[in-house]
Amino acid sequence: MRADNDDGARNSGSGAQGRPSGEAELSDSLRTFGAVLKVLREEANLTQEELAPRVRYSAHYIAKIEQGKRYPPKDLPARAEEPLGYVASRVLTAAYRSLTRRTGLASWFQYWATVEEEALSLYAYECRAIPGLLQPEPYIRAIFERRLPPMTEEQIERQVVARLARQQLLNERPNTTFCFLIEQALLERRLGGADVTRALLDHLLEEGSRRNVEIQIMPLRQEKHYGFEGPLYLAEMPNNQWVGYYECQEDSALVSAPKAVSAMLQRYGKMRSQALSPEASAGLLKEMRGAL
Repeated sequence: MRADNDDGARNSGSGAQGRPSGEAELSDSLRTFGAVLKVLREEANLTQEELAPRVRYSAHYIAKIEQGKRYPPKDLPARAEEPLGYVASRVLTAAYRSLTRRTGLASWFQYWATVEEEALSLYAYECRAIPGLLQPEPYIRAIFERRLPPMTEEQIERQVVARLARQQLLNERPNTTFCFLIEQALLERRLGGADVTRALLDHLLEEGSRRNVEIQIMPLRQEKHYGFEGPLYLAEMPNNQWVGYYECQEDSALVSAPKAVSAMLQRYGKMRSQALSPEASAGLLKEMRGAL
């Protein structure tokens, strides 16, 4: 779906509204945070290689944050207090508060990103690409490198930053229930080649080990498959009401009408019963990983 290939979507209540124009731009706030971190690091007379082990992140990761190409971890300001000092930690904390993971996403995807951040439960079924919240960086790059018309390296980098920032949800919402139904065919396809597929399988096994994350694989053969109408996403909001989301080609919609959402929930429930259990799915992922 476009939310997982473009990080963009069209908003709607019971139908779709017009799509605002505009391209996802590299976040100015991410650049600012990176510049602040670099100045504070240099003031402490530390190189990236020296700072990295003291904040327990790799030098490569620190470099990407300083370049504004990675969303900083929430605990980075606290970890920086010992090597950079109390004042520097306070400055980084203030800079972090100015960030939003929605910065850098296409303008038409902003509303669904808000829904994701507030949801008590998030359900996803995908038959075209691995859901964006589960994509490791090599797979993200493989997706955008195959976009038509072709994207520039800068455009690809912007989308990678936006996608990785969204994925912070899995770290920051341990009380949110995440359920993902993925077609086995997406894994058999080996998009991007064997190395990308290895990274993908390892990532799915790691994410699926979280207590609040369930990953189920839909077998290649399922005669009573209820997913023929295509991908769907569902979110339970804080008031315990559900909303749905779907996309097809260049059209998308946020679904809030109770009857329509109920039908999506029924479909999703049927598919969960037809897919492999989370345990059996993990076994299949390990088997596929060993065969590469």
